[in-house]
Amino acid sequence: MAQGSDDYYAELGVARSATEAEIKKAYLRLARELHPDASGGDPANEERFKRVTRAYETLRDPERRRQYDLFGAEGPRGSAGGDPFGGSGLGDIFDAFFGGGGPFGAAGGGRARAVPRQGEDAEAVIDLDFAEAVFGAEQEMTIRALARCGTCAGTGARPGTTPVTCTVCHGAGEVRRVRQSILGQMVTAGPCPQCGGLGEEIPSKCPECAGQGRVRAESSFVVDVPAGVDTGTTLRLPGRGAAGLRGGPSGDLYVHVRVRPHPTLVRKESDLLAELHVPMTVAALGGGCQLETLDGVEAVSIAAGTQTGKQVRLRGRGVPRLGGGGRGDLIATVVVDTPTDLTKAQDELLRLLAAERAEAVGPVDAGLMGRIKGAFK
Repeated sequence: MAQGSDDYYAELGVARSATEAEIKKAYLRLARELHPDASGGDPANEERFKRVTRAYETLRDPERRRQYDLFGAEGPRGSAGGDPFGGSGLGDIFDAFFGGGGPFGAAGGGRARAVPRQGEDAEAVIDLDFAEAVFGAEQEMTIRALARCGTCAGTGARPGTTPVTCTVCHGAGEVRRVRQSILGQMVTAGPCPQCGGLGEEIPSKCPECAGQGRVRAESSFVVDVPAGVDTGTTLRLPGRGAAGLRGGPSGDLYVHVRVRPHPTLVRKESDLLAELHVPMTVAALGGGCQLETLDGVEAVSIAAGTQTGKQVRLRGRGVPRLGGGGRGDLIATVVVDTPTDLTKAQDELLRLLAAERAEAVGPVDAGLMGRIKGAFK
């Protein structure tokens, strides 16, 4: 049974019957008090912190705790000697509680260096003709956004000089403060007020960008528009947004698509809709008509007796599906055209047809005077 300085329960200040939750709570309290970041680097506290962590690592695991209760710290499964943190490192222990990084910053009290900030994302609108949206196109566009400063190459420093490590945060980009609360010592962190969270100071700023490392400028480039886009489609162009502060990576550009309407075609997802105007005689007797498509003029066969509203489907003449899967169809709705400018001979032929079919039709148009006389009879 464990006794003396190897009494892990005594190190944590808990009873031998303590639950896992009680052990964890006790360890967190002691860790906040004894961690090197909070205790000012006191060697005695640092050594105690290691012992507390060794005790917790043993008692938190049910099997290791059972072996410790049976054989003590020097038993076959004890943790005495070697790495006091079970080989996982202090950062892994804090990861289990705080989701990474630990409550006091980087593992073991170290400070991670600030990384350059990515630039802001930008947005733009591109207008396309109907056929360009269907088949895809290469479209040149120009945007005005923050670009890397050419004078200082994005460093923000006057040519011939370089940024230096921030004297306040020492390159971490943040400052941390320890304060006392009812829960014990608490560590808070925030952006460094001296360098704005960048980790560097610029003693001599670039005259072109005033130390920002970027200036507003126009840039032109070609956008590869994929086939099948439509109004409302948004294209993401990585790295085409605003340049980052002091050499940081650029943001992305989001291009919103607007498509101009087509004079005769209407899009419905991957299909195209159209009207197919058919002369009355062709609709009655059958024959062929021509239909304008995005692929050119195509011949369409019309069956005898075709009525207005009948649909004719041309396979694979629609819109390419984004991501593959072929093209949709072109669906043409028949509209039977009734002639309105008949010659005398055509009028007579239609009347003969009406008589043959025993269909009542209006009288022959005798002109204006004839209609006036008929009105007074």
